[in-house]
Amino acid sequence: MTVETLTMSTASRRRYPALHSLRNILVFLLGKPISCFGLVVIGLLLVIALFAPLLATHDPYAQNLANTLAAPGAANFFGTDELGRDIYSRLVYGTRITLTIITLVTAVVGPIGLIVGTTAGYFGGLVDTVMMRVTDIFLSFPGLILALAFVAALGPSLNNAIIAIALTSWPPIARLARAETLTFRSADYVAAARLQGASPLRIIAKSIVPMCLPSVIIRLTLNMATVILTAAGLGFLGLGAQPPLPEWGAMIATGRRYMIDSWWLVTFPGLAILMVSLAFNLVGDGLRDALDPKQMNRR
Repeated sequence: MTVETLTMSTASRRRYPALHSLRNILVFLLGKPISCFGLVVIGLLLVIALFAPLLATHDPYAQNLANTLAAPGAANFFGTDELGRDIYSRLVYGTRITLTIITLVTAVVGPIGLIVGTTAGYFGGLVDTVMMRVTDIFLSFPGLILALAFVAALGPSLNNAIIAIALTSWPPIARLARAETLTFRSADYVAAARLQGASPLRIIAKSIVPMCLPSVIIRLTLNMATVILTAAGLGFLGLGAQPPLPEWGAMIATGRRYMIDSWWLVTFPGLAILMVSLAFNLVGDGLRDALDPKQMNRR
């Protein structure tokens, strides 16, 4: 083990002691009722998405014009929409779209935010100024408004909505990574890496990025609720997933014309968005407490 690795490992254990035991993190989250609730909801979301063909009672795209706007009942648990499609089955398949959006956006936003933030924080000077001014430009616009602008330029579709959400979600991650990097770049293990002749790229990748990951993971978890709401907003405005895809925001958009007499058209998709967004927020709050050294020292 090199001096760099040893000193970084020691610093990591001191700052984030919970990070070195995933079991402790899980026990901590399950021990808090609100975090446990969030984990259960997210777990159910994963199970529903994985076994959607088995859990759905109807084809989510099959139309039955003889059974339009049917109220919730034994045949259709959550009723049917204006085309006679089963809302329950469409919600079940909609979990796949929601998870796809969350996964792809997170996979893009996390690395971009880390690269921009750690590079700006480590090098400082002109590099920091340029990167942070670009970040500030993105942060100066409300996320949904900026996403609308990108989708309007790219064209309405699910793929373009994912790209637009990713382009508007990385600046907070970059800001957080930069702040963490400014703290760590003068640490002893970074100085040890420099003395060993490590390049700036190696120092950033091996010494700084791992120390920034806990805070970034927490931020990404909390950001997932915003991603869901933005995707639903784009779908509601007709700029996200296009019919007949069973995306929850698009389902609310098509059902709003009948909501006075057929309340179930917007109620169940709205509840799905609310529950999943709340679950990610609760888990994010729990992770923040679990990775807090003060919390760990109290236990």
